[in-house]
Amino acid sequence: MTDKMSDSEIASELNGLSGWSRDGNVIKRTIVRKGFADAVDFVGRIVPLADSMDHHPDVRIFAYKRVEISISTHSVGALTRKDFDLARQIDSIQP
Repeated sequence: MTDKMSDSEIASELNGLSGWSRDGNVIKRTIVRKGFADAVDFVGRIVPLADSMDHHPDVRIFAYKRVEISISTHSVGALTRKDFDLARQIDSIQP
């Protein structure tokens, strides 16, 4: 089972990520893309990463070209290392 992270562990992990913030038991990031098609394409590139990790974020496209990503380990009801691993994978596909 995946272990819950302490507040200090979460803070440390967030320091290593750019643009991500904590909102309770979720880490979030909003990414502005070039346009709607680019936003949809970006979300499509998240899918294989999430599937390979068996860890799926909540994703919302809004305001034409903004992609909001929210990650939490729902089965644990808290943040885990798996959430930060996925965040880093998502960041790796940024142009």
